[in-house]
Amino acid sequence: MESVDRDAATLTVRAGTTLEAVQKAANDAGFRYPVDFGARGSCQIGGTIATNAGGHGVIRHGMTRDQVLGLEVVLADGRILDLMNGMIKNNTGYDLKHCFIGAEGTLGIVTRAVLRLAPPQGKTHTLLCGLPNYKAAVTLLHRLRGAGLALEAFEVMWQDFYTLSCGWRDSQPPLPTGHTLYVLCEAEGDANHLETALEAAIETGEVEDAVLASSTTQARELWAIREATGEFPLKLAPINFDISLPIPTIGAFVEAAGERLKQRWPGISIVNFGHIGDSNLHLTVDGRSLTEDAPEIRHAIEAEIYRLVGEYHGSISAEHGIGLLKRDFLHHSVRPEALEVMRALKHTLDPNGILNPGKLLN
Repeated sequence: MESVDRDAATLTVRAGTTLEAVQKAANDAGFRYPVDFGARGSCQIGGTIATNAGGHGVIRHGMTRDQVLGLEVVLADGRILDLMNGMIKNNTGYDLKHCFIGAEGTLGIVTRAVLRLAPPQGKTHTLLCGLPNYKAAVTLLHRLRGAGLALEAFEVMWQDFYTLSCGWRDSQPPLPTGHTLYVLCEAEGDANHLETALEAAIETGEVEDAVLASSTTQARELWAIREATGEFPLKLAPINFDISLPIPTIGAFVEAAGERLKQRWPGISIVNFGHIGDSNLHLTVDGRSLTEDAPEIRHAIEAEIYRLVGEYHGSISAEHGIGLLKRDFLHHSVRPEALEVMRALKHTLDPNGILNPGKLLN
């Protein structure tokens, strides 16, 4: 950590600082750094910038890219690029920092950053709802926004995910497992506005049942259902997909993906969840239900899903990057002309291919 500018609401930090340390420094200064996810204690800011990390707060605050005002970057030839701007408005030609945010270290190495800080979070309310279908989830999203509430999170869990997660808990599920969809919402604002919006949603049938957390402890218990993903590596043999799709089509995609996979691999187990307010769907296949050769079957499943993502005009990576695992599928989301420009940029800044070789582009 280098410094906090309270007047400008910015924080200057070295790339090796953990996300959790940045959040603490922001809180100590009377602000908050709104990017957050489970690996906060181990991930480093340079890595979150290189991957343009997301998290559940994207619906309100945006991705990491939206929090970065300035960067210091070391180029492949050893030059240090000083882009340490601390101002929100700065229209002086190409905004070069964006070339390095999300580039996964293939264009330069981020060493320092100037980050925007947000005001401290106000009173928030945590709500879990059972819904009849995906359309109701989208309608509820717009209803809550229209009620003057600031949504910090709007997490959708399909029945397969909710049932699996609740089955791993010792306690009684807060809502029955028979609903088609579940929404876990965290909203900042007037509780009366939230209750009025919820009552209207129940009257119209958008919401079939709901639980509004009455304490911080209860809110954490509701979030524990969504955070079951942390147990996937221990209890499943997960094949994970982090994809982005137009919000109106996410429900149809989930159905189409399930039908396509089950038709080819009968008995396959799938769970679906996501942050639909920012177009992000996570789909996980449990490899334990497969009997074929693991590497080959994994590649075949990935090919099916990413081909379908292309058909739905989505993105094969919403917030986790490309690396090696998705590199060969990038053409489903990026057109040939754009890929050519990306390769030209890579060759210009790293002609010898020494920065994170083989990642992102082949």
